[in-house]
Amino acid sequence: METIEKYIDVNVPVRMAYNQWARFEEFPRFTKGVEEVKRLDDTRLHWRAKIGGKKIAWDAKISEQVPDKRIVWYTEGGVIHSGMVSFNPIGPNVTRVTLRIDYEPGGMLEGIGDKLGLVSRQVEGDLQRLKESIEVRGSALGALRSGKE
Repeated sequence: METIEKYIDVNVPVRMAYNQWARFEEFPRFTKGVEEVKRLDDTRLHWRAKIGGKKIAWDAKISEQVPDKRIVWYTEGGVIHSGMVSFNPIGPNVTRVTLRIDYEPGGMLEGIGDKLGLVSRQVEGDLQRLKESIEVRGSALGALRSGKE
């Protein structure tokens, strides 16, 4: 397994950053390669992506969701990965979004891409696009907020 951990500071309150992330259906707007995210129920999502010219699909299960704090998930079949995103206020209108992904490169090409740092740069780019999306919008749309409020 490989691990990537990156963070970005977003100039919005923690609730706004969390709400935007938890709108999983909007991931194709800022995540390169993701074509569709469909909510199957309160804790399961179906993902479709095109990575390196190859179409892939998988289901992910949210194992922990604490509003304004963190979301933890793992895949069910297909690609093998798990992860956690956390939201930490570092000021009244600044939130540190930290993303940790544990994954298994699937095949020779993905292994080579991993060794060249392509996955790490992809995660950095996705976080930067998330930041721009939230800050430009000025307010996040509502999100499904599971867990204790």
